[in-house]
Amino acid sequence: MIRSRSGYRLLKNMARSYSPVRTSDVHVVELERTISLFNGVTIIVGLIIGSGIFISPKGVLLNSGGSVGVAMVIWTLCGLLSVCGALGYAELGTSMLKSGGDYAYLYEAFGPIPAFLRLWTIFLMIRPAVLAVLAITSARYILQPLFVDCDAPEAAVTFLAAAMILLLTFVNCYSVKLSTRIQDVFSVGKVLGLVVIIVAGVVQMANGHTENFQNAFDTDNISPVGIPLAFYSGLFAFAGWYGLNTLTEEIKNPERNLPLAIVIAMLIVMVVYLLTNVAYLTMLTSQEVLTSQAVAITFADRVLGVMSWIIPVAVSVSCFSCGNSALLSSSRVTFVGARDGYLPDLLAMIHLRLLTPLPAVALMCPISLLMLTTSDVYRLITFLSATRWLFIGLTTAAVPYLRWTKADMHRPLKVPLVFPVTFALACAVVVAMSLYSAPVDVGIGLALTLTGVPVYCLAIWRNKPAWLVHFTASATKSLQKLLLVVPQTNK
Repeated sequence: MIRSRSGYRLLKNMARSYSPVRTSDVHVVELERTISLFNGVTIIVGLIIGSGIFISPKGVLLNSGGSVGVAMVIWTLCGLLSVCGALGYAELGTSMLKSGGDYAYLYEAFGPIPAFLRLWTIFLMIRPAVLAVLAITSARYILQPLFVDCDAPEAAVTFLAAAMILLLTFVNCYSVKLSTRIQDVFSVGKVLGLVVIIVAGVVQMANGHTENFQNAFDTDNISPVGIPLAFYSGLFAFAGWYGLNTLTEEIKNPERNLPLAIVIAMLIVMVVYLLTNVAYLTMLTSQEVLTSQAVAITFADRVLGVMSWIIPVAVSVSCFSCGNSALLSSSRVTFVGARDGYLPDLLAMIHLRLLTPLPAVALMCPISLLMLTTSDVYRLITFLSATRWLFIGLTTAAVPYLRWTKADMHRPLKVPLVFPVTFALACAVVVAMSLYSAPVDVGIGLALTLTGVPVYCLAIWRNKPAWLVHFTASATKSLQKLLLVVPQTNK
């Protein structure tokens, strides 16, 4: 946010003096391309599959009037719609080989203000809140097998959640490779947990438990208002497919691996979601699914017997994996925003030896820990849900807009425009439904988003007082020495 010419030269000189990599007598400090195709798939799967499919996959069924057949059709259509949006992001990601995801794409297409507002909500509100909630949920379910007859003490849950956030912060500060390896293991673990449910469902169907699928397309209780809300719930369940785009500069061969990872991950999630919902209905009626506090655990208690403890552990693993993906991806948005000059320079710096964006990662930790202390964190996520879909839809609309305004842009992948346009329209419907069903929440979310406007004005303020320039340059220099970080340099 604050720059001075002398300070900037000093930081560049430090980068050249301490860089651990030498290329043709030029020292280089930059993020390494360590993310493989498999890593990319597990990052996306980790972001999409959280606790919802285990605990509360009932929004689609409820708003489908309890019709099993209609719910399955909507799940499929929501998956296909998400693929449409993902393909649009794949084109943007391969055309602009820059980390930052939708922040970078909004900046390129529509200018700095919408891009900064997206950055502002991710950096200060959405991702720290999501990380806090995921840590709480993971801690609660990993402790559940130890407290069979009662709930785990809130103090123990909060303490363990804080320990998880600290552990994830350390891992992501220390090594991208270690973070992605953890992501690989935990994403595979969460999918295996769902495979246990799917296999148990197949066994139940083989034993003739198909009564809940009779009259599957009964539409007596479907309402015109319910179907759009069912799509809202389904699209929300698939959210997260855009996370890998924030890491483009760290992906090996991104022009190939980015779109492949997106498509493979989306296909995996679609199949797993559909088969898991079918498996639930082999043992639970539609009404039991709608009234259960934790559908997967109710299913496991009936089918797995003494092995039912597997499911709470799988929920915890799933949330931990999702939190790791969220921290990995959101820190890069902060890093790129700072590199563009809209956040403090320190957040755009890289550790000399570890080659990780240590300050951008570390900053998420205290904000998330602070959010553990209040139950309002859940309300904050609710308030900002509609604005998230607004920004995602606007980003997807950038695909046809850039085709028009920058027709000569290099595009290794060029998707049919019907895909991003369809998804952008779906996002518009989601925002409209949110405005219709919860206008106050949407209004609060927009107000929170607009708090970034004065911060943006401060970021672009060029004639800052000398004392402020001196103070920030001095503080940045001191923190650089403490953290051993320098600005990114290029080959």
